[in-house]
Amino acid sequence: MAKEEKAAEGAAEAAPKKSKKMLIIIIAAVLLLVVVGGGAAFFLMKKSSDPAEEGEVAAEKESAKKKGKESVPVYIPMEAFTVNLVPETGDQYLQVTINVEAEDAAVGEKLKIHMPKLRNKIMLILSSKKPSELAPREGKEQLAEEIKESINTIIGPSEPAKGKKTGEDPIKEVLFTSFIIQ
Repeated sequence: MAKEEKAAEGAAEAAPKKSKKMLIIIIAAVLLLVVVGGGAAFFLMKKSSDPAEEGEVAAEKESAKKKGKESVPVYIPMEAFTVNLVPETGDQYLQVTINVEAEDAAVGEKLKIHMPKLRNKIMLILSSKKPSELAPREGKEQLAEEIKESINTIIGPSEPAKGKKTGEDPIKEVLFTSFIIQ
């Protein structure tokens, strides 16, 4: 019986030693992860300390602004238009879906406000065309330009903002996403 008691006491003493070692290993691993993570965050968030590099970055941003690459294009879809074309050989129809590229998101709000007037004007332009005028690429490009001018006339020139010209057209381009003549 004495032997059994000594064996039980030995096992009880061995268990706390193992759990203390395991606790120390876990704490060390956590500290190591924190130090490595902190170092990585420091290097990723650190700004360039070299003034020459900062000047290059500023020059790149300035040239991108001049080229217009900094601004993200805003595309505003319009509902499909279906109109009768001016008859040449019989009744022919045009079904077209238009997206407009605007200079910023505020123009989208202006478009929504004036949408009934815009749709009417676009319908009048589309229905005044002959199928033979719209079939070649040049005809479609001319139509897109005519629609763009019409939209810009209705919603008016944009208000000058930082770095923009006064009175710049708010609609940059009219894009056809679907164009069917039947």
